[in-house]
Amino acid sequence: MVTLETAEKALKSVYLNVVADQLNVGVNPLLAKIEQTSSDVWGKEIIKLVPYGLNGGVGAGTETGDLPTPAANNFDRFKLELKNLYGTIELSDKAIRASQSNTGAFVNLLNSEMEGLLKASKFNLGRMLYGDGSGTLAKCKASGSSGAVIKVDSVRNMMEGMVVDVHSAASGNVYADLKGVRIVSVDRVNETVQVSAAVSSVVADGDTITVQGSKANELTGLGAIFSDTDLYGLSREGRSWLRPKQYDKVGSITSAKLQSAIDYVDEIAGSQIDFIVCSYDARRAFLDYLSISRVNFDYMNLDGGFKALAFNGIPLVADRFVEKGSMYLLNSKDFKLHQLCDWRWLEGDNGKVIKQKAGSATYGATLVKYADMICDKPIGQIKMTGIIE
Repeated sequence: MVTLETAEKALKSVYLNVVADQLNVGVNPLLAKIEQTSSDVWGKEIIKLVPYGLNGGVGAGTETGDLPTPAANNFDRFKLELKNLYGTIELSDKAIRASQSNTGAFVNLLNSEMEGLLKASKFNLGRMLYGDGSGTLAKCKASGSSGAVIKVDSVRNMMEGMVVDVHSAASGNVYADLKGVRIVSVDRVNETVQVSAAVSSVVADGDTITVQGSKANELTGLGAIFSDTDLYGLSREGRSWLRPKQYDKVGSITSAKLQSAIDYVDEIAGSQIDFIVCSYDARRAFLDYLSISRVNFDYMNLDGGFKALAFNGIPLVADRFVEKGSMYLLNSKDFKLHQLCDWRWLEGDNGKVIKQKAGSATYGATLVKYADMICDKPIGQIKMTGIIE
């Protein structure tokens, strides 16, 4: 007979390793390239000493002259609070009892919940890698919004079923009737989203949409590295090595432009670009260039079962979460996902991972990971925008 104890054992011994592997290397090619480590984690924080520049104790002189004055390596300290990443599944008591005498039905029930959790977790983890940690999915536009239909600047981070909050740009607070509402429809042509609640609030230009409770609680992704705000607890003022190079209004993409960007970071930072990720329209622009230039398309196999185009031996992949007309040229070795531990089930005092929800005939289990991402050498990364297909 299938029981809650059976489900407990399955979640701990069967599903956990599979889910952890999928969320560590199966989300997208970029995450599969980034090293995951527990180093530099101190309590609830990541504190990391990062070298920059050169040791100054080098020089040439005469046979009897003074030796070079010692000048130690330059270090600065990055500091981040670990982000709390959660994923939940829910099983109703009725569904569990209905499948008690049928092992196959119970396995299908559990598989369905885990597949849903994996799909949602992959989507949101992949999205966070390109975010700035603010949790912003999109910005609202007053013009085009009406009641439960909200006009936004982009729907690339949106998907039906997501539970979101809408924050006022003026106060920073969540609108009472737009807190924890579910997206029921995404119009990808007109770039609007329809939410589940009856809405009386009137959104204003610049209001932001986040995943429920996630404002300022998401991973510090590429968006933070290529912004003008403080990074990892440090001001960029007077720290040129914290400012990566950005090429704006690139126009048509060519091999010469790509190689120029790669050469730039090699020349000024000694950084070796080993990964290129772009929007889908930017990849099409690159393919158009190759076709016009009569150059063969080279492909590569990547970790996690992904395939990629190749540019001079460097994998080039497209990702839905990269903003339109943009391309990142990265040295993946400069990135680390620092974590307190790998994915784990949240356990109660009795060691149980499946717990009844208060006042409800349902049981829930929560997957958790405490982590954040740091780039050791921001100056060694490149972003190109304004690429025209």
